[in-house]
Amino acid sequence: MHYTIRSVPHLDPPDADWDNPRWDQADTLQIDHFPWPDSGHHPVTRARLLYDADGLAIVFRVEDRYVHAVAQHFQDSVCQDSCVEFFVAPVPDSDAYFNFEVNCGGTMLVHRCASTQEKAAGQATFGMAAADGASIPMAHSMPVTVEPEITRPTTWTIEYHLPFALFGKYFDAPAPTAGTVWRGNFYKCGDATSHPHWGAWAPVGGPRPNFHQPESFCPLEFA
Repeated sequence: MHYTIRSVPHLDPPDADWDNPRWDQADTLQIDHFPWPDSGHHPVTRARLLYDADGLAIVFRVEDRYVHAVAQHFQDSVCQDSCVEFFVAPVPDSDAYFNFEVNCGGTMLVHRCASTQEKAAGQATFGMAAADGASIPMAHSMPVTVEPEITRPTTWTIEYHLPFALFGKYFDAPAPTAGTVWRGNFYKCGDATSHPHWGAWAPVGGPRPNFHQPESFCPLEFA
């Protein structure tokens, strides 16, 4: 698995419009590995990424059903809702990573997950500061709260932009340039919806649902 992130001169503010012409130049990836026993509901989930000198933009499009969102506050457990996730390790030779988890209503959870070496040295995973979370522009097609659950076919989109300054602050990682390679994976879940499911872009495994497997991360190359 390999994804190429295309460069643009300037990223416009997010609008969660999958069909916006600015995304025409982006490659499209699909989350279609569902390795664990689940409800059988496997939403068609795609993502696209672009970058400029200041940050990384990502948009998800989900052809869903059984859509639910009750988490409303930064760092709430959004994986219980209809949720898309992007895990990314920005430092070569390190498996430390950010996990960006966002429900369909635009509520986000982000942790700075410690590397194998950092854990051995006693460093723990910790949450991103709320002020830094507020610096991530976000757009979403669904309302913040979706309750009761929508049980008819529903397509929803999420777009957010990640300032490279955050990667510098939390990982001491420089802003990427052409040829830089990060590693990551993309996921779709809905743990507490009526039809739970766990999907990934790059294959993952294990006896139970678990996305925190940096060994599964695949190259994300900045063009």
